[in-house]
Amino acid sequence: MDRTLDLAIVGAGIAGVVALDYARRAGVDALAFERQDGPGGLWRHLPAWQDIQISPHDWSLGDRVTAGPAQPQILAHIEDWADRAGVRDRILAATPVQRARHADGAWTLETPAGTFRAHHLLATGGHERPVVPPVQRVQARVRELHSSALRDPATLAGLRVVVVGGGASAYDLLEQSLLHGAAHIAWVYRGLRWFVPSRKPKHVAGSVRDYARLQMAGLGIAEQNAMLRQDLRARYAKFGLDAILPAQPFDVAHDQLMPGRPLMVERFAELARHPGAVAAIEGDEVVLADGTRLQADLLLWGTGYAFDLGWLEVAGLREARSPQAVSERCGGLFRSLEAPNLYLPGVQLDGIGSATLAYALMARSLMAHIQGRARLDLLPRERHVNHMEMVAYLAERDPESFGPDWQAQWRSLVLETPDDVPYPLP
Repeated sequence: MDRTLDLAIVGAGIAGVVALDYARRAGVDALAFERQDGPGGLWRHLPAWQDIQISPHDWSLGDRVTAGPAQPQILAHIEDWADRAGVRDRILAATPVQRARHADGAWTLETPAGTFRAHHLLATGGHERPVVPPVQRVQARVRELHSSALRDPATLAGLRVVVVGGGASAYDLLEQSLLHGAAHIAWVYRGLRWFVPSRKPKHVAGSVRDYARLQMAGLGIAEQNAMLRQDLRARYAKFGLDAILPAQPFDVAHDQLMPGRPLMVERFAELARHPGAVAAIEGDEVVLADGTRLQADLLLWGTGYAFDLGWLEVAGLREARSPQAVSERCGGLFRSLEAPNLYLPGVQLDGIGSATLAYALMARSLMAHIQGRARLDLLPRERHVNHMEMVAYLAERDPESFGPDWQAQWRSLVLETPDDVPYPLP
């Protein structure tokens, strides 16, 4: 191409599509490069049973309302956003970025469709490589699937299942195993992540509105932690889950506030729990590090996803594999400390809050930064900037976008928006 883009966006999942939308509004010349055959990112190939971690009303913005929490509705929502925003023609589908490097004042991106140049680079979608730990396999007859590869959970009926992991993916797999009638469920975990025990459906229990109101009440981190720890411990005790209390106290600065899984709570006693790790798979047995042998038909890896920024010619980032490792290489919320004009908007979203709202706020301020109307600094962050904290954080650096009375406006929005109504598009 002859021109140099203002902004190249790698990935056309929800973050990439939202960024394209805001680029169009701001008059920023941008293209998105997507390795799949259309927008959607990870949601384009997840199984239909996979769903979001928060309420659909928290995941939606303005009049762009998702029809539900599961993969088909989320993918349709992202595609609808691209269509209604008029940015489909700005997405180069089936065009993976093979290499990106910064030289001579601009980024050069090599793709199967040719070489492109851009002044700024937004890297999204890196957190999607399924993690399957390396274990010894000796004449293994146990079938193995990562959570992203379990296409039809109805096939779990009657099977002896081993679920591995102590976070969101594992909790989902336990729920599916219970829902679809697995004959026996063994749960293996080294560490556990906090969740909110509840018998409500996940898409109801996952609302972040109460947390937003807590923030607007002016409570500091220590006070938020005290209230949430008390509530969480009471819930674990109420539902008889004290045996799986995480070792570390809940901390909003570093933890997610995940919704519980109702069947996992209701039928907790049916789960054969094994703190530890898988060491090997031998024949039809899963062998744990302590020597325990579990007979199994199927092993489900609920071990999450790793970052893969191998295409990026920035040494520290190319080798990073976790949100924490990427976040440590960023200043502000999402500016790279190791390369100029490089932005990584997903690394702060393992905290508490609405991903779509966060992406929209970051995209709007990024466009203002590109145009010289905002100043996104490079000060390192040592903790999550959760939900409505992001408004205050960006308002200080992008006053033009937020306006002089932003505090009153956002306070009113949080306190007066009904829980079943999406927040307005910023």
